[in-house]
Amino acid sequence: MLLFVFYVVNFTEVCAMKRPGILIGFLCVGFFSWAQVRVEKLVLKPGEHFELDHQSDIIVADTLIMMDSSRIILNELKRENFIRAKVAIIGKDCLIVGVGLHGQPGRSGRPGNSSVGPCRDGADGTNGTAGLSGGPGSNLFFYVDELKISGRLIIDLSGGNGGDGGPGGKGGDGSPGTVHCNGGDGANGGDGGRGGEGGNAGNLVIGSVNADVIRNWIGTKIIYKNYSGKAGQGGRGGYAGSAGLGPSRRNGKDGLPGSYGTNGTRGKEGTLTFEMNQ
Repeated sequence: MLLFVFYVVNFTEVCAMKRPGILIGFLCVGFFSWAQVRVEKLVLKPGEHFELDHQSDIIVADTLIMMDSSRIILNELKRENFIRAKVAIIGKDCLIVGVGLHGQPGRSGRPGNSSVGPCRDGADGTNGTAGLSGGPGSNLFFYVDELKISGRLIIDLSGGNGGDGGPGGKGGDGSPGTVHCNGGDGANGGDGGRGGEGGNAGNLVIGSVNADVIRNWIGTKIIYKNYSGKAGQGGRGGYAGSAGLGPSRRNGKDGLPGSYGTNGTRGKEGTLTFEMNQ
């Protein structure tokens, strides 16, 4: 879902503004804080990667140059990242990436023990654990006075996928019977774990004096990927334990298979907002 909204912002007054949902004041404070990368010119050579470390979530540059296939990797530990440039010159197939982490799959349930002695029932398998939820994509605030794109800029703020639930453990088998007792019953399989939730995609805010022109580049010069994270699938139920066999059909009973875990839910798509600065 792409939501186009235009605001008029004067950057000389931006620090005094207070609008819910956008931490403009923090951006201004960040110009002088340890959390920012402040350079006169940031040049990324062809194929080069520039990654914000765990402390930084702001890039401030008079001139930002991204040569062909270069990449800026946002700080995934910070919910919001900021890029502020007076002039940004973008080559072919450049990327700004703030994708949420994928959730890890759940652990498999332990299989139940199969008894060794005669005429004994198997032990139930344990349940699989739930998959972890996918992480949210970064919210990116991209403020630029002049933007030049000779090729294509891809901004990927997709949410991470949820991890699949772990499968249930197999039920243990019943042991064989004798002339004195029936074969043991097979045990039940464990239930599968629930799938993890998909992460929400990050929101993109582009602010520029040329916002009306940049808006027309969406889908051609600027590709905004705001995919929601996929839901994790529920884990498979554990297989049933087999019945122990006895003489003269004095067999035990088979166990029951475990239930499939429920699927997680998909995340939400991000939104795109434009701010027309003065």
